[in-house]
Amino acid sequence: MSSTSITTITGITVDDIRFPTSKQLDGSDAMSPDPDYSSAYVIIHTDNPLLEGHGHSFTTGRGTEIVCAAIEAHRHLLIGRTLEEFISNPGAFWRHLTSDSQLRWIGPEKGAIHLGLAAIVNALWDLYAKREDKPLWRLISDLTPEQFIKCIDFRYMSDVITSDEALKMLKELEKTKSERIKQLEEQGYPAYTTSAGWLGYSDEKIQRLCREAINEGFTHLKIKVGRDLQDDIRRLKIIRQEVGYERRIMVDANQVWDVNQAIEWMKHLVEFSPYWIEEPTSPDDIIGHAKISQALKSYNIGVATGEHGMNRVLFKQMLQANALQFCQIDSCRLGGVNEVLAVLLLAAKFQVPVCPHAGGVGLCELVQHLSMIDFIVVSGTWENRITEYVDHLHEHFEDPCIIKNGRYVAPTRPGYSTQMKAFSRQQYSFPNGSIWKTNP
Repeated sequence: MSSTSITTITGITVDDIRFPTSKQLDGSDAMSPDPDYSSAYVIIHTDNPLLEGHGHSFTTGRGTEIVCAAIEAHRHLLIGRTLEEFISNPGAFWRHLTSDSQLRWIGPEKGAIHLGLAAIVNALWDLYAKREDKPLWRLISDLTPEQFIKCIDFRYMSDVITSDEALKMLKELEKTKSERIKQLEEQGYPAYTTSAGWLGYSDEKIQRLCREAINEGFTHLKIKVGRDLQDDIRRLKIIRQEVGYERRIMVDANQVWDVNQAIEWMKHLVEFSPYWIEEPTSPDDIIGHAKISQALKSYNIGVATGEHGMNRVLFKQMLQANALQFCQIDSCRLGGVNEVLAVLLLAAKFQVPVCPHAGGVGLCELVQHLSMIDFIVVSGTWENRITEYVDHLHEHFEDPCIIKNGRYVAPTRPGYSTQMKAFSRQQYSFPNGSIWKTNP
């Protein structure tokens, strides 16, 4: 498709799409015992009937309608604008979307308004990648360092990393990009699985899923903890019996502990050699995470967080405070691709590996691209980096992620892998889709 014609945004369609995953306890953890994996979904329409962008933000059921309203509230910032405006300066366009003073009041750059923004920005990048006939990871990998820098709003970051410093970092890696692209296409990107670790699963199901994970080539598995200490110990014993100690186990408390409680609880799990403890306390508690990190350092247990990190400022401060050893960006909690790229740069500056949060509905499809961009353009390595994979709901997407031997296969279809099948959108639309009429 030609990249010289003008493409005008003419409208958006917003859908509240929910999957009744609570029926099988898929996704259950200490904080979310009964999630219904859901999507605040947006389609950006253009004056070219063959070109539209799809994007979404992940939610867990109730409240999705609020994020959909937030998407709708941005309509006036999109209609009549051109794709070329976005392409020429993505960072400036991102700031345009975050600068409506009345919308900004109910953020700023966080909460439901930011989740809505993420869906829109993800759709814009899907639109851009489709127009250029490239998968998103390749589109951004093919940008020059100067073009990459123009994707990012450096406001609130420049005290830690300037655009000039970031440009220098990217230029140092540019000459070896082609080698990493070849390596990625041949080997795929390292993944870990959470599919065996949900709190609601029976022991027998956990054992079966652990064996399946080993057979599928996974070397890292994540387990939910935090509801009952003795139950955590019992389940971790079962899992270690299944996977041995040559594979890494991570544990995830999903924010349920106070700071001191997190430290004491984890001391009881040291015997199982957890690689990290994820979200041990409030996701906004920078000093608390730093205290936990320091307390667990002697046990060789890292702290991972960021799934609920609302913006680049929080990540900046987490990194400044040495509050995390694994940076977990989320493709929808942050304000879409642009802000993710900003956090990738911050993490590279502090030499902290980025290990994205995924799972949910559609998150695996998105984060595979982001990890590949980090590897090729920003960090230049996948050492100590693994991207989450959960085997749920991929069949609803036009370009589902593919895992081979415990690694994400580099996508080849144009776009951001965001597009959900039309039939699935119709079936699972809330509350009038056929699934919800038969499963009220």
